[in-house]
Amino acid sequence: EMFDATLKDRELSFQSAPGTTMFLHWLVGMVYVFYFASFILLLREVLRPGVLWFLRNLNDPDFNPVQEMIHLPIYRHLRRFILSVIVFGSIVLLMLWLPIRIIKYLLPNFLPYNVMLYSINGTFSCYVILFSINIIFIVLRKLKDKGHGYIIHFVKDLHSYLLGDQEENENNANQQPNNQHARNNAIPVVGEGLHAAHQAILQQGGPVGFQPYRRPLKFPLRVALLYLTVLMFSVFAGRWLMSFWTGTAKIHELYTAACGLYVCWLTIRAVTVLVAWMPQGRRVIFQKVKEWSLMIMKTLIVAILLAGVVPLLLGLLFELVIVAPLRVPLDQTPLFYPWQDWALGVLHAKIIAAITLMGPQWWLKTVIEQVYANGIRNIDLHFIIRKLAAPVISVLLLSLCVPYIIASGVVPLLGVTAEMQNLVQRRIYPFLLMVVVLMGILSFQVRQFKRLYEHIKNDKYLVGQRLVNYERKSGKPGTSTTPPQSSQE
Repeated sequence: EMFDATLKDRELSFQSAPGTTMFLHWLVGMVYVFYFASFILLLREVLRPGVLWFLRNLNDPDFNPVQEMIHLPIYRHLRRFILSVIVFGSIVLLMLWLPIRIIKYLLPNFLPYNVMLYSINGTFSCYVILFSINIIFIVLRKLKDKGHGYIIHFVKDLHSYLLGDQEENENNANQQPNNQHARNNAIPVVGEGLHAAHQAILQQGGPVGFQPYRRPLKFPLRVALLYLTVLMFSVFAGRWLMSFWTGTAKIHELYTAACGLYVCWLTIRAVTVLVAWMPQGRRVIFQKVKEWSLMIMKTLIVAILLAGVVPLLLGLLFELVIVAPLRVPLDQTPLFYPWQDWALGVLHAKIIAAITLMGPQWWLKTVIEQVYANGIRNIDLHFIIRKLAAPVISVLLLSLCVPYIIASGVVPLLGVTAEMQNLVQRRIYPFLLMVVVLMGILSFQVRQFKRLYEHIKNDKYLVGQRLVNYERKSGKPGTSTTPPQSSQE
């Protein structure tokens, strides 16, 4: 009911491609378990200690899964396996089946979600899924680091139960004199730093201790309403926003849900920031709005260049070099889809950036590290365009345009046949890639042989800082060089 797929459709899909169907179901299960465990670890850092009492802490220093796997008997492992299946199955029922039944009862026309795995752009849905999940985890991490529970805080009394009561404003005046008095009368303990380190290791699983809280009235109903609101309102808002430029076309619900979540989060974030700026006066608010508007404009320009133009060119180049020669025969015309090329380019750009940051020091790594160090607040638009965007875009444009000019402008002047022109146009990109790779390998080997030659020469003839018994051949036949006197006697 969620995706408008019946058991008969599942059976037909399994009969048509059993291996692919089993692999996809296994992959979905692995992703579900992995992200569920990661989300639980993140919630332990955000929520109040004691909320997740029914789930085992994976960061517990006393928990050693490998040792338990070796020492515990088989029936204990079978019992844990059955318990895990029951827990995960119950969670699926509570998080998916029950809300779907409620949504079907309240809004019959809201479901099913539109998931077009068979569409043209369906090949890069996995990349967008991973990108969206990473963004959500980054947002939650930022909320945790700042100590705010903006979304939960708007639901009355859930903030106290989930995050605990914050009594800093009430006890701050009393704690500071007491802490100062305690510091003055404290007795130094030998090995206090080591003890603190051991305590930090023991407490790495999350915050410990008791925090006061108030259990709200009708707590399950509040949580259910919050979950249904997130499940429905984000998709509804995303559908409404994306309908302005897509019209009546059906869009993958992943994009609508991500768009709705991000817009809601940005709206709540903007409202909370404005409320925090209110007591500072109108002039300060206008100054802050001016600064943030300028920063947002710079960020948008950088995003258009680095997250729009560069991935599009990179994905198109990858399509011409790798995908089209392998998938499209010579007697057929390849079709290019900008959205798909852009999505693949985003993935390739992230991989290239990660490899660059892990590699040796060179100009691209230096520029990327400088951009990361500056951050968004101190963004330098001129530096990014001049040092990063312009060189990268120039290289990509040259890689795209030079082969096309050769294949479409120079080759027809040679008087070759139409079949040869088509062959050159379709194979010039991988051919030039092979040429560039071979030239890079040859230049690398030449540099390595030069270094080996210098190393052997220095080991054989260098004594201290002076070469002995070594004569370089003279370019002129009439000149002769007198060998230096050997220091070895």
